[in-house]
Amino acid sequence: MTTTYTVLSEGLEKSFGKSSGKIHAVRGLDLAVAEGSVCGLLGPNGAGKTTAVRLLTTLLRPDAGSARIAGHDLVRDAAAVRRRIAVTGQYASVDGDLTGRENLRLFARLHRVRGPAGRADELLSRFGLTEAADRPASTYSGGMRRRLDLAASLVERPEVLFLDEPTTGLDPAARNQIWTAVRGLRDEGTTILLTTQYLEEADQLADEIALVEHGRVAHTGTPAQLKALIGSYAEAVVADADALFGAAGVLDRLTGSVPVLNHERLTVGAVTTDPTLTLPRLVRELDAAGVALLDASLRPPTLDDVFLRLTGRTEHKEPVT
Repeated sequence: MTTTYTVLSEGLEKSFGKSSGKIHAVRGLDLAVAEGSVCGLLGPNGAGKTTAVRLLTTLLRPDAGSARIAGHDLVRDAAAVRRRIAVTGQYASVDGDLTGRENLRLFARLHRVRGPAGRADELLSRFGLTEAADRPASTYSGGMRRRLDLAASLVERPEVLFLDEPTTGLDPAARNQIWTAVRGLRDEGTTILLTTQYLEEADQLADEIALVEHGRVAHTGTPAQLKALIGSYAEAVVADADALFGAAGVLDRLTGSVPVLNHERLTVGAVTTDPTLTLPRLVRELDAAGVALLDASLRPPTLDDVFLRLTGRTEHKEPVT
C-alpha cells in the first residue's frame, strides 16, 4: 500500500544573521509525516525544531529546499497551506475577558465557518467545556484553557495540526485529557506534528519520532524502533554516595557507555547493547567490586535513554523541545 505524506520536506535550510556571524538554524531538513499520523519532533534546545515548525507553518521563508503541506507547495502556494493547517502554541491564545463560547464563536466567524454558534457548541461538548462555556476564560484552570485553545485551533477542521508543547505546565489529569483529544484527532484522520519537552508524551502519542540535531533530522522511527537501537538500560541503586563511583566503574566496563549518576536518588545507570548482560551477572559484578548495593535492574530503554544515547549527552538538564 502506498503511503501518502501530508507533510513532506526536502533539504529545508534557514540561516539568520550576516555572513560573519551567520547562524544555521536548519541545515537540510528532510521530514516525511504520513497522513493521519502523529509525528513527534524531538531534540535538544537549539537543535532547530522551532525554526523548522515556523518554516512549515509559513511563518518563515526557507533559504533553500522545498516542502509540500497537504499537497501544496510551501512557498509558491503559502496561502493554500495556511488554509489547511492550524497551530497551537505553548501559551493559550484565547481572550480571557470572553467566555469560552464567545471565544469559539469569534474564531469561527474569523474563519468564516458556516454556523459559528453550532460549531462552537460542538467543540465545547467535544472538549468537556460545556458546563464552563459561559464563564470568562480567565476563570478557567490551566488544563481548561489549553483545551479551549486546542478547540479554537480546530474550528475549521484542519488537515494538519501543529502542536507546540501542548501540555507544558499541566498536571497529570489535565495532560491526560489533552492526550485523549490528540488521539481522537489522529483517529479521525488529522495529521499532527508534535513538539514536546516530555519524552513520555512522545512515547504515548507519536506514531513516529524525528530526532533533530544541528538543524537536520538525525534519526527517525517508531518509539519501539528507536529504543531497539540502544538495547537495555542497566541501573544500580547504591547505599551511599561513596558507592556511586564504584558502581559507575562497573557499569562503564560492562556496558561501554558513559554512566549517568544521580546523587539525590543514589543511582547509576547506563544503556547497553550487549545481549549477554543479565541481571544476575550485573549483581555479581557489582558485588565483586565491593559496591554497597540496595537494588539493581535491567529494563527496556525509555525515550529518555534514547535521547541521552543518540544525542551523546550524559545528563538530561535541558528540556527536550
